[in-house]
Amino acid sequence: MSEHTQGVKASAIATADLSGIRRGIEKESLRARPNGQLALTPHPAALGSALTHPHITTDYSESQVELITGVHGDVEACLAELTEVHQGVYKVMQDLGCGQEAERLWVGSMPCELPTDETIPLGRYGKSNVGRSKSVYRMGLGQRYGRRMQTISGIHYNWSMPGVTSEQYFALIRNFRRHSFLLLYLFGASPALSSSFVEGRQHRLQKFGDHSLYLPHATSLRMGRLGYQSDAQSALAVSYNCLSSYADSLQEALTRPYPPYAAIGVRNPGGDYNQLSTSLLQIENEFYGTIRPKRVVRSGERPLHALRERGVEYVEVRCMDLDPFVPVGITAQTARFLDVFLLHCLMSASPADSTAEIAALGENQHLVAERGREPGLQLLDAAAPGGRRLMSEWGAELLDQCEPMAALLDQAQGSPAHAEALAAARRTLAEPDSTPSARVLSTMARDFDNRYVDFMRQQSEQTREFLLALPYSEAMAQKFAAQARDSVAAQQAIEAADQLPFDAYLQQYMAPEQIRV
Repeated sequence: MSEHTQGVKASAIATADLSGIRRGIEKESLRARPNGQLALTPHPAALGSALTHPHITTDYSESQVELITGVHGDVEACLAELTEVHQGVYKVMQDLGCGQEAERLWVGSMPCELPTDETIPLGRYGKSNVGRSKSVYRMGLGQRYGRRMQTISGIHYNWSMPGVTSEQYFALIRNFRRHSFLLLYLFGASPALSSSFVEGRQHRLQKFGDHSLYLPHATSLRMGRLGYQSDAQSALAVSYNCLSSYADSLQEALTRPYPPYAAIGVRNPGGDYNQLSTSLLQIENEFYGTIRPKRVVRSGERPLHALRERGVEYVEVRCMDLDPFVPVGITAQTARFLDVFLLHCLMSASPADSTAEIAALGENQHLVAERGREPGLQLLDAAAPGGRRLMSEWGAELLDQCEPMAALLDQAQGSPAHAEALAAARRTLAEPDSTPSARVLSTMARDFDNRYVDFMRQQSEQTREFLLALPYSEAMAQKFAAQARDSVAAQQAIEAADQLPFDAYLQQYMAPEQIRV
């Protein structure tokens, strides 16, 4: 067996490697008004520059805050930093909004009440070439998929371990894609949404109280057909068998014109940009997936070029919903389970993928996202008799296989915390009513007359009060104020240093040779 098929042997992993595992978190949240409607105000200037701030930026919309931790060797330290960044943001929002009228960070993955599609504000990053290109990219996403889809929020979990090669990271990715249905079941927390999200769209959701829709056994509508999905991209069978096959698959999508997007045009008749390009993907980040191979890029460098030249540095897990019952959207126990799960994916045999398997994995993702708590749910598994397998049995088998990885991590860290995280996952698998998705629906039914926005408004308010009540020292306040000032100065320096006109910059950045080595 080749290395990428066999996986990483447990005997080859030293305690130092396990202690060297690093993780970081990126967490998106919409800014919402107290009445549950989307805040249409600009990104608060007191938070600094969304282009250059190391910890506080925006994602798709000007109204969608993204909070970013540094890289940490300890789960608790990572979550402590995420909590501090939340505190810094809330202090600014509180000062701007006069107490109870201040904006909140929406704690649900599915959005608050949305205005008309064209009213949702795009992220703005200043007048530099790189800042303008970020806004044009978001304009293109709105043109292609609608702005509503881009208001969904989630948590990205970035993970690395010393000594892991690009080939081994791709083996991990293949296994993760095969088994990530289990994460949707265990941690999915978006079984319902506001009817404003699907206004004018066809859907199969059921009415759930006034102005709310749901599916009774859904786990994560965010990861289903209504979430980060694209009919155009569904025909894109990206192979994860190795770095070169992955890069070649994406290069085709990044460089070949796609007729429906060519019909939109790069510019409108008035000369303003509609999108960055007419290809299936404008840039690499447009490719939707549950996990991505990543590397920190240099200034002006395309991500695909960085991967091809220097290999995979870490993986980005992208299928985690915000947990609305937790102040910062994720618990330490969940993070530790992700560490166990990713280590299992790395250390298990990882056969090559195929076009047929890629299609089956997409179907399994939709099945668990929309019907994951349904008794007797079966998933596609070519190795099983009849080609299908009970999700509950498959999930239990995966959790059993994770046990040695939890033991290794606990031994390396001198704590039973990973075994406890695995035990909690076993209980959740055995008790569907204990899943976050089931808890969302039961709380909505019990306390909020099945009204999604009312439930999330209350959770968002409780979260706001909790975070504002935490100790916040003068040193922390000064640190965030300095970061905001420094980020504004950094943006101004970028703007002053631009030499090329925007059209020439864009032509150069988007040139096909920029993604080759």
